Amino acid sequence: MDMQACTEALRAKVGESSGLNATLKFDCGADGVAYIDGKSVPNSVDNTDRDADCALEISLENLAALLTGELEPATGFMMGKFKVSGDMSVAMKLQRVV
Repeated sequence: MDMQACTEALRAKVGESSGLNATLKFDCGADGVAYIDGKSVPNSVDNTDRDADCALEISLENLAALLTGELEPATGFMMGKFKVSGDMSVAMKLQRVV
């Protein structure tokens, strides 16, 4: 799954209201960024790299695994599959989104 496919999958999962009430960025390094604006109405997902309440440093492969259900958010964090910076409470809401 490439970054565009991940962005589309996130957009479908987030819908108009994710319940996130925050901004969340998936930073896949050279592969790009997926940014969820859960504060806007309706919620939006794009590939603009900007500051977020919470940021996840994650490989594109692991992001795809999160989106397909092959990797659970809590398990991925515990295994070091991604790093979280910023507001940890936003990261805890990740299971609502993916």
